[in-house]
Amino acid sequence: MSKVMETMMKHIKDQDTLIAQLLTQKDHVPERNHVNPKEHQEREILSSKGEDNVKEVYVTAERTIHVEQLKKLVENMIKDKKEGGSKSTFTYSKPYTARIDNLAMPAGYQPPKFQQFDGKGSSKQHVTHFIETCNNAGTYGDLLVKQFVQSLKGNVFDWYTDLTLGSIDSWEQLEQEFLNRFYSPRRTVTILELTNTRQWKDERVVNYIDRWRSLSLNCKDRLSEPSAI
Repeated sequence: MSKVMETMMKHIKDQDTLIAQLLTQKDHVPERNHVNPKEHQEREILSSKGEDNVKEVYVTAERTIHVEQLKKLVENMIKDKKEGGSKSTFTYSKPYTARIDNLAMPAGYQPPKFQQFDGKGSSKQHVTHFIETCNNAGTYGDLLVKQFVQSLKGNVFDWYTDLTLGSIDSWEQLEQEFLNRFYSPRRTVTILELTNTRQWKDERVVNYIDRWRSLSLNCKDRLSEPSAI
């Protein structure tokens, strides 16, 4: 605040000199060009150091500045300063080390089309799909680290961008970090639940069979052939 006041007072002092010169020149102007000193105003553009926005201050011939104008100017300058300081920019930093970043992709490598994971479904299945897709494209091991971000979206992508700079130095490490964050255990289906599963009213037979088979995949107990029938 004190710096702002010092800046404005300096401008007012400079304006005093300018007004004095104008008043001297006024005495040599013909009467028909006379202007009432009280009606004469000079506009001074006052800008704070480092600010792009300028504020206007009106100084009258009596070399005074209105208190309300000064108060309003100070409030606006403080507001602009606060708003300018609150703005921040996001700079992306790769979460893996320079060693990973310097790994060269195979000659003729073409990025495959990855299935993208948004946190829904099985994270374990996603990792399996991702590894198979990378291997089919000729990439293995730590090269998978550089490609993993392409298989993420939504909140999972945000999680990846929030990883600490240079914190990942191997595919195994990234895989473990990912599974620790997004792994959800599969629901276990018991034999009793499976045997009690009945066809819903108006449910097509083929849909019932598909539903029953999906449940059976989550059943850890081996089904005998008679039970399956």
